[in-house]
Amino acid sequence: MERKPYSAGTVKFSFWFMEFRKTVQILSEGKSFVDIKKLNEETNIYGAPTKLRAQQIYSTVTARIKILDESFYPIFLSSDIATQKLFVLTAALLHDTLFFDFVYEVVREKMILGSDELTDADIRIFFKNKQEQSEKVASFQDYTLRRLGACYKTQLYEAGLLESKRANSTRKIRKPILDIAFEHWLYDHDLGIMVKTLTGVR
Repeated sequence: MERKPYSAGTVKFSFWFMEFRKTVQILSEGKSFVDIKKLNEETNIYGAPTKLRAQQIYSTVTARIKILDESFYPIFLSSDIATQKLFVLTAALLHDTLFFDFVYEVVREKMILGSDELTDADIRIFFKNKQEQSEKVASFQDYTLRRLGACYKTQLYEAGLLESKRANSTRKIRKPILDIAFEHWLYDHDLGIMVKTLTGVR
């Protein structure tokens, strides 16, 4: 997988599952990305509150879809919702290297060790380590890091990998069982690392 420069862009993004699914559906019907962009500008297909947000959703969702090979369309559309959400999460992780590193280094490691709890301290330690490794992350303000951590938790919750917040702000990690067609697709496209990331194996 291609590693992109670290970014705090996720603070502006959502999981956008329904928007992702709608876009893949339209693409599978033969429309192009240009067609979808025009549709979005003319009819606000994502139901966004502002024109700027509509553009941001289109830009992010289509960038995530383009990272995957179009061969995933029929598998995605014939899968259950849990598997579709894992496709969307995979695309989001490939689109954002810092988010991927968080899931790979923190959530996956927790699953390997048999721990099922993600705490705010885990997130702070991750960012502290990244700040020591990367000048880019070291330049992020504390406020940005807190928002990033919150965004990561929200997206993982929406993807089905975390349960809702407990009273003490810890989140229970839910280890997914991958659909065989989804798993085969990942391996066939040199994304075996995503199988390890999502299921917590070395």
